[in-house]
Amino acid sequence: MNRYSILRPHWSKLLLLGLFACASGLAQPSVSLVGAETVNAQGLQGSTRPLTLEDIMHYQTLKLPQLSDNGQLLAVEAKPDRGESQVLIKPLGHGEPKRVKGSKPQVNADGSFVLISQEPSLLERETLEKAQLTTRAVLLDSQTGTEQVFEHVKQARFSPDGAYALIWFEEDKTKTEHKIDNDIHNEPDGSIAPNAKPSSKLSAKSKAATSANTKTAKADKELAESELLLIRLTDNKQHRFSQVSVFAMGENAKGLLLAQGLTDCKDGKDSASETLAAKCNGQQLLFVDFASFKITPLFNSNTHRFGALALADDLSYGAFTLGNSLELRSVREYQLHRIDIASGQKTAAPKDTTWLYNQYSSLVFSQDNQRLFVGRVPNIRALAQKPKLDTQAKLFDKALIQANSQGNVWHGDDRKIKPHEIHDYEKSLKKTYLGVWHMSSERLLQIANEQLPEVKAGQQSRFLLASSDIPYQKMITWAGFFRDWSVVNLNTGKATEVLVQHPSDSPMSLSPDGKQLIYFKQGQIWLYSLMSQRHTNLSAKIATPFSDEDHDYPSAAPGYGFGPWLADSSAVLVYDKYDIWQFSSQGSKAINLTNAQGRKQQLQLRVKALVNDKSRQAVVNKGDTLLLQGYNERTKADGFYQAKVGKTGLSVVVEGDHKLTVLARSKNTGQFLFSKERFDLYPDLYSADINAPATWTQQTFLAKQQAPFTWGNAELVQWTNDSGKRSDGVLIKPTHYQAGKAYPVIVYFYRFMSDRLHDYPDMAINHRPNFAWYADNGYAIFLPDIRFEEQYPGLSAVKALTSGVQHLIDMGIAKADAIGLHGHSWGGYQTAFAVTQTPLFKAAVAGAPVANMTSAYSGIRHGSGLARQFQYETGQSRMGQSLMDIPLRYMENSPVFYVKRVTTPLMIMFGDKDDAVPWEQGVELYLAMRRAGKAVVFLQYEDEPHHLKKYPNKLDYSIKMMQYFDHYLKGLPAPDWLKQGQAYQEYRD
Repeated sequence: MNRYSILRPHWSKLLLLGLFACASGLAQPSVSLVGAETVNAQGLQGSTRPLTLEDIMHYQTLKLPQLSDNGQLLAVEAKPDRGESQVLIKPLGHGEPKRVKGSKPQVNADGSFVLISQEPSLLERETLEKAQLTTRAVLLDSQTGTEQVFEHVKQARFSPDGAYALIWFEEDKTKTEHKIDNDIHNEPDGSIAPNAKPSSKLSAKSKAATSANTKTAKADKELAESELLLIRLTDNKQHRFSQVSVFAMGENAKGLLLAQGLTDCKDGKDSASETLAAKCNGQQLLFVDFASFKITPLFNSNTHRFGALALADDLSYGAFTLGNSLELRSVREYQLHRIDIASGQKTAAPKDTTWLYNQYSSLVFSQDNQRLFVGRVPNIRALAQKPKLDTQAKLFDKALIQANSQGNVWHGDDRKIKPHEIHDYEKSLKKTYLGVWHMSSERLLQIANEQLPEVKAGQQSRFLLASSDIPYQKMITWAGFFRDWSVVNLNTGKATEVLVQHPSDSPMSLSPDGKQLIYFKQGQIWLYSLMSQRHTNLSAKIATPFSDEDHDYPSAAPGYGFGPWLADSSAVLVYDKYDIWQFSSQGSKAINLTNAQGRKQQLQLRVKALVNDKSRQAVVNKGDTLLLQGYNERTKADGFYQAKVGKTGLSVVVEGDHKLTVLARSKNTGQFLFSKERFDLYPDLYSADINAPATWTQQTFLAKQQAPFTWGNAELVQWTNDSGKRSDGVLIKPTHYQAGKAYPVIVYFYRFMSDRLHDYPDMAINHRPNFAWYADNGYAIFLPDIRFEEQYPGLSAVKALTSGVQHLIDMGIAKADAIGLHGHSWGGYQTAFAVTQTPLFKAAVAGAPVANMTSAYSGIRHGSGLARQFQYETGQSRMGQSLMDIPLRYMENSPVFYVKRVTTPLMIMFGDKDDAVPWEQGVELYLAMRRAGKAVVFLQYEDEPHHLKKYPNKLDYSIKMMQYFDHYLKGLPAPDWLKQGQAYQEYRD
């Protein structure tokens, strides 16, 4: 099979000059951030035609921006709504990016190379069988423009230091012979797995599993072995490793550990009675030193296979699990070993008969290379099997017949209801519990267990955070999510309980030294000392609230979260709604770093552009200047600001009528990427230095996509609602808006919408109206904020909607007899309820609405298997009590009981595999309105979830939605499907 080819360089001289300038450190052109909108707006003048759905299909949106660690190269995916993506690649600050077909870019550390995935084209996906589809990988040299293209790739990545590329190919089923390294020291199997069963026969548990059904057999399949190509990027030196099943690199390790299959077994090491298949089902372990490109064989085994591998960052040790290949993988017990990379000396993990290793056991070295974190299980679980009725006697055996039943028992004392248990079943099969091997003392401690199952491996030297939701799993059904939190001593394995029944969404953060824990509880900021085991309320004397001030749910308000710790663990940054506080862990008085300017100006300030290094915690130091992003609640605009760690004050970097989003930060420099957008300003990418954020350079220029089209604009509207309070909303005016002229209006809403004032339209065809398309078709779009009162969610929505729409009518913008309403999910419920309470709306579309709270209350969220009761008692539906406690209130908030009042034509949409709202809710609403003789249409999309996924269905819904509103709001002729429905029809394959 031809795996790859080398293509000729084809980049422009301009790009190469840009790379040279970047590498040479030449000064880059830059401009002030203020006024950038004017440049783009001028470039978009002279628009010529309305936007079409075909235009939206091709419109590119920027995704997955990647910045090299040295801050010199940018790669970003430009993804159309339909069709093939392109990757834009450029050095920072130099002209137009280069476009390469593909997606999911990866940039190596110094920006010299980019990896790009080339997935099957849209035409291939539409016309070929799934088995015929394959993915390519492109390795692009950013200095020469040369591309290496690799076929049939399942994974491509760079080594952590960026010096190597690894291309792992799909399994080649046509090959029967593979070249392997032959100078391997083959040690007796007993030294590898001293407790292994004799390999000449299947073990008892394997024999029991050999009659497994197809699903079991599939789960037992060995890890696929396929070719791994290692490329040294400095000189393109390559080495191919055949039959690789697993490989590992540390976060910062300059080496590679891999397991390779054997085809020829060594003579004299296996019993002559063993079959050839058994003899050649072993593997060998290889180490590759990236510095020298030296390949060191460590050992092999004819009858054992590797499960998991790990490599220490300093290349001192490797670790692996190894199991008998003659046992099926689902029942295979593995053994854990450490290996000295230099000497090849193996050390078996301390024996522990209580905890075992299976195929899902994971291995991770600590950063100091002194500990190995391992995943273990209390027993090896195999899938149960039903007995076969394969003899005459068995056909009438009552017990065997009953054993083949397909029923489930739902018990009132079950921790999880059956759909939730079934949903989590596969995950439970793969569940392991964290242990730690202290290598210096050769101690193996179990950290997690079945009572305290959730522990994440961390870099702190003494303690880890652990949690359990087991005591509250039954309560999830109606009360939401809670956990008990503990800290576990890594040296002793002892767990100390810290918090009981703590809300799962309430944040907490462990200090860099692992000795202190900051958390939020009941409106206050608390510090827990892991050394003294004391809890201290840090915010007791501060009048400012730290709980969510906009929380309108019948549950405890969560906090706003935490910023970074100081590197020395002396303090941590904490957010209230607006400002940033510095809380000392040493007892000093808290400092409002932003000098309360956030609250004074209604600016929601947050720390941005920290280095995102997965291997270590983001921290700051005393005296550091912080880049802050501020969202202005009054103007709905974003700005950049600065504050200094340890000092009080706030300085403005830039403010303007736009939305800013920080997207990436280079690991080793101050360069960061952000986008800037407005309804009429495409969110192109810009770069700046963290130390000079007012000076920026535009990096992408996709705004020119907008130039051929007419475009609307958005503005903030404010009014006084029925309760005498100020309400906010967004008004998107139609293209070619004329003052004094009234327009048909589409009202789209959910909860808070005014913060979308400066959002660029989502250029996609989906379950929502495309705002740019509707504006181009003569509609105004209104996005009002909705604030809810407990037990009156429906009425709260109606009050907000009617007062907002009336304000638009009073402004002269909205035609009073041409107001349309659209909502999806929670917005769909509100839409369905609103049309039962007011004749204000001429037409309405409700996507995936709840119609009957009394039946939906005990419905199932099929995506998670959770019951919906908690949504009503503590969550989004805001009822606050159970159906049994306030049945009439549930009825009062259910649209289905008021359908006789409806005068508004309603179109309902559901996917019949909705994973959040039972689609029968749509059926209930449809049948009730049909029975009442109301104008109703129900769009059922087959095999679709809560949000439509299949493009033909998304397009069909978008077209029908526009036709629906055009008919009722503009008076255009009704399409046939709306006049007379559409007969059911089946189609040939």
